[in-house]
Amino acid sequence: MTTPSTSLRRRAVVWLTALVASAALLPLAAGAQGSAPRVKLSTSMGDIVIELYPDKAPKTVENFLQYVRDKHYDGTVFHRVISNFMVQGGGFDGSYKQKATRPPVAHEGQAALALGGPRNVVGTVAMARTNDPHSASSQFFINVKDNAFLDPTPIPPGDPVPQFEYRGKVYKDVPRASLLNAAELYGYTVFGKVVSGMDVVNKIKETPTGAGGPFPTDVPQTPITILKATLEK
Repeated sequence: MTTPSTSLRRRAVVWLTALVASAALLPLAAGAQGSAPRVKLSTSMGDIVIELYPDKAPKTVENFLQYVRDKHYDGTVFHRVISNFMVQGGGFDGSYKQKATRPPVAHEGQAALALGGPRNVVGTVAMARTNDPHSASSQFFINVKDNAFLDPTPIPPGDPVPQFEYRGKVYKDVPRASLLNAAELYGYTVFGKVVSGMDVVNKIKETPTGAGGPFPTDVPQTPITILKATLEK
């Protein structure tokens, strides 16, 4: 015969068991929700998987993902390869014809760095651009060397800024507007990192280069093509 107290104890055990089981699943669920998206570049030299950081550079990541969804990168080549610097692609097809792009994305380099985003070190992925910091569209590059000179320069608080250091020199009482408008401080926005296929990147960086299409140098003499770019998760 089951007494009320026995029944209560059984219900308590069942409740505690369910609670422990659900608690054990919470970290997995949180990890799944917070997991960074990954894009696989299937190239003519092998696969490269890039992990993206929307929590650091949301507009830049969404811009890149939209080009992936639009299949913009399919059939493009790595058109600029410098073995002690970086490998660049995402803008030209196999005939070195520049592909049409959407409007450029706002520069997020300084903001990303302030949020703890990565710098331009080996394996990181950043947006290529012209001298205009806000000109990045589809082209990106993978750092094959630590390129600190490409890093954005954070601007300290204050107006004027009491002290500001740039490339080894210290400046004092600098009007904030002059720093905010200084294009050389923007650097290049890092928005991801190679998490698989760095061996492929290293093979790309070692490929012989020369003239090709409209470019006088740094073009792989054997075309290296992004056959397909796909969102993995």
